Amino acid sequence: MSLNELINKEFCLKQDVLYLNHAAVAPWPARTRDAVCAFAEENLTQGSQDYPRWLATEKFLRSQLAELINAPAPEDIALLKNTSEALSVVAHGLNLQPGDKVVTSDQEFPSNRIVWESLEADGVEVRQVDLHAGESPEAALLAACDERTRVLAISSVEYASGLRMDLDILGARCRERNILFCVDAIQSIGAVGVDVQSSQVDFLMADGHKWMLGPEGLALFYCRPALRERLRLRQFGWHMVEHAEDFDRRDWAPAPDARRFECGSPNMLCIHALGASVSLLREVGMDRVESEVLARSRHIMAAVEANPSLELTGDTRPGRFAGIVTFRHREVDSDVLYRTLMAQGVMCARRGGGVRFSPHFYTPFEVIDRAVELAERGGR
Repeated sequence: MSLNELINKEFCLKQDVLYLNHAAVAPWPARTRDAVCAFAEENLTQGSQDYPRWLATEKFLRSQLAELINAPAPEDIALLKNTSEALSVVAHGLNLQPGDKVVTSDQEFPSNRIVWESLEADGVEVRQVDLHAGESPEAALLAACDERTRVLAISSVEYASGLRMDLDILGARCRERNILFCVDAIQSIGAVGVDVQSSQVDFLMADGHKWMLGPEGLALFYCRPALRERLRLRQFGWHMVEHAEDFDRRDWAPAPDARRFECGSPNMLCIHALGASVSLLREVGMDRVESEVLARSRHIMAAVEANPSLELTGDTRPGRFAGIVTFRHREVDSDVLYRTLMAQGVMCARRGGGVRFSPHFYTPFEVIDRAVELAERGGR
């Protein structure tokens, strides 16, 4: 099956919906709908009779996600509720002390800001860096790190500006300086390649409902194996212990693998759904997915730059963008433009002082052209 045939089979958006909002909540592929329907039918007709098969699906999802980020093993992947929970596991598990310092940026989504700010009551300093203050965003972040810095926490792709960070540079310098490297990868996994080993990432997390094309309610959390026991557990339950199926056992210890971060029953419905969505990304191949995503971002940038009524707000240099492109209209207020575009069926977002478009690998170029044309006319 060709890529176009696969796209036509999997994506069934209505003709009047111009979907450019994968950086928020993505549509599902047909196979994901089918997986959810099949799971619902199974529950209706036989309940949990085949629960061992559900566990096999869960195990396979871990292997799929490990492959997606090049984690050393499936056992390094925990399945949590969302990115915020995973960030909280890290921030409140590290036992940071008064005077310790966390460096992050001034462009972070609230999940990767509030969780660190919550430690300020305990005397932890949070430094929010202007990413334009140095010769590069990486240089600005690293210049803010000193002997008191314990964590560098950054998004792989900034949610509003679309700025893409060089994780290899940051990871290498953090490892050299014994600084823990925490990456919110929700705007990159499923859109562009992510490699926790080559980038020397210590902690990485991402929901599945954006570029992975899955449902809300399930996220991956990667913790470098050597650091698992360093994170103090704050959530407890039957599922996170070593002998989870021995309910009569009175003594217990946390599981040695990433399951130690999963306190309760798994979200089997979302597991079946996300597994189906990720299987599509793997079938297309992440190299092809990334190539197609970047081609569509470049297409938006070129269309905006060619239009005297519009102006880009993000970095257009190769390597500095992924799937997010944000722009403004020179004469129409961005709030007005956003509301008018949405009323015309253009699914987009109001971010970073402008309007954010975020196409995926399957987005037709004609959809992008129609949306940019509407934006040029102020959404009318």
